[in-house]
Amino acid sequence: MELPFSESYRIKMVEPIRKSTRAEREQWMKEAHYNLFLLKSDYVFIDLLTDSGTGAMSDRQWSAMMLGDESYAGARSYYNMKNAIRDILGFDYFLPTHQGRAAENVLFSALIKEGDVLPGNSHFDTTKGHIEYRRAFAPDCTIDEAADTQIELPFKGNMDLGKLEKVLKETPKEKIPCVVLTITNNTAGGQPVSMKNIREVSELTHRYGLRLLIDSARFAENAYFIKTREAGYENKSIKEIVREIYSYADMMTMSSKKDAIVNMGGFVAFKDEELFKRCQMFCIMNEGFITYGGMSGRDMNALAQGLDEGTEFDTLETRIKQVEYLGKKLDEYGIPYQRPAGGHAIFLDAKKILTHVPKEEFIAQTLGIELYLEAGIRGVEIGSILADRDPVTKENRYPRLELLRLAIPRRTYTNNHMDVVAAAVKNVYDRRESITRGYVITFENPIMRHFTVELEKAK
Repeated sequence: MELPFSESYRIKMVEPIRKSTRAEREQWMKEAHYNLFLLKSDYVFIDLLTDSGTGAMSDRQWSAMMLGDESYAGARSYYNMKNAIRDILGFDYFLPTHQGRAAENVLFSALIKEGDVLPGNSHFDTTKGHIEYRRAFAPDCTIDEAADTQIELPFKGNMDLGKLEKVLKETPKEKIPCVVLTITNNTAGGQPVSMKNIREVSELTHRYGLRLLIDSARFAENAYFIKTREAGYENKSIKEIVREIYSYADMMTMSSKKDAIVNMGGFVAFKDEELFKRCQMFCIMNEGFITYGGMSGRDMNALAQGLDEGTEFDTLETRIKQVEYLGKKLDEYGIPYQRPAGGHAIFLDAKKILTHVPKEEFIAQTLGIELYLEAGIRGVEIGSILADRDPVTKENRYPRLELLRLAIPRRTYTNNHMDVVAAAVKNVYDRRESITRGYVITFENPIMRHFTVELEKAK
C-alpha cells in the first residue's frame, strides 16, 4: 500500500487562537470600518490575510538567531546573508532592507524618473505603488489567459512576449529603466512563470539593451512548479533551477518574509557593481548602513538559513500541497477560484460568487467581509480597491479579476484549519443570492489605499 502524504516537519510549539461569535465579529468589523487590515489580530480565528512574515521559523533558524552579530558595520550576520545570496541566487552585490517594499524603494529611487515606463506581468501593489508614486507607468503584459479563472494552464503567470515587445518598440529606450518579471505572479492568483518564459523575456529585454528585474518574493515556489510541471526540469534540484532562473536576471528584489520564512527582512541584489554603488546612498538614507540596512543581525542570520531551507524540495512540497488540499476541498463544493491552485494561496473568484454586487461596491472586498463574519477567517482583496485610481484620470480602476486571496502561512496551520476555511466559504457561497449590496469608500489615500481605506455599507 502506498503511504499517504504527510508534512516534512513536526510541531514543537503551539499558540492558542480564540473563536468568537458572529455578533462580536459584526461589531469588530464595523469598528474597523470594514477594512480587514484594520482588525486586531486577536479578533481573527484563521488569519489568511498574508503569508508574509507569518510563517513558523524552524529550530535551525531560531538557533541561528542566537548567533546574530549586532555590530553596526561589517557584522558576521551580514556576511552569512551575503554568502547565502551568492551561493543560492548567484548575485555578488546586495543591500539588505527591512522588507520587500523597502528594497523597491531603494532600487527605484536610483532608477526611476517621472514619465518612465516599467512593463511587467501584473505588478503587485507595492511595486506598482512605488512606480506610480514617482509619476511613472506600469503597463501589465500578463498573458490574457490569466484573466479566465477556470482555464487550467501550468504557467498562467507568464509574460505575453507580444505585449511586452509592443511596449518596448513604442517607448524610447531611455524611458524604460527595467522590465519587471514577478515570480510567482501574485496578482494573477499566485501563478508561476515557466523557465522558457523567463528565458525569452530575458532575451527580449536584453535585445533592446534593457535590464531585467525579477520581483522574487516567491521564487522558490516558482522553481517548484518548474520542477514539477516543465519538461526537462524534473530531475533538477530546486537550487539548480533557482540558479538558472537568476542567470537570466540583472537584478532582483525580495521580500524575504515569504520564501525565506522570516518575520522581517528583504534585500535588493545586483550583478552590476555601478548600480549597486548608486543604490547605497538610498539604502543609508532610508534603511541603515549598507551592512544591515534596517535588519538586526539575528534577522539576517535567520534569513540566510531560511533561504537554504526554503529552496529544499520537501519544504516546498509540504507547503504547496496544503494549498492544493484547500483547492480540492473547494472543488468538492463547486466553488470557483483561480485555477490551478497557486503556490501560496487560493484566490476565490469573487465575480463568479457574488454575481449581484455592483462592481462599484467592491465585489472582492464584500466577499472578504462576508467570510470574516461567517467564521472569523481573514483574507485580502485583490481587486478594485487594491487597483487604486488611475493616476491620470483619478477614476477607479476595475481590473478583469476580482479575487479574494486566502494566503496560507508556511508551517502554521493544519489541514483541519483548511477544512474549516472550505466549509465557511461554502456557507457564504450557499447564501450568495442574498448578497446584493457591497460597500462604498469614505476615506482613502492616493496610493496603496487598500491598507488604510475606510468603508461603509452601500445604501
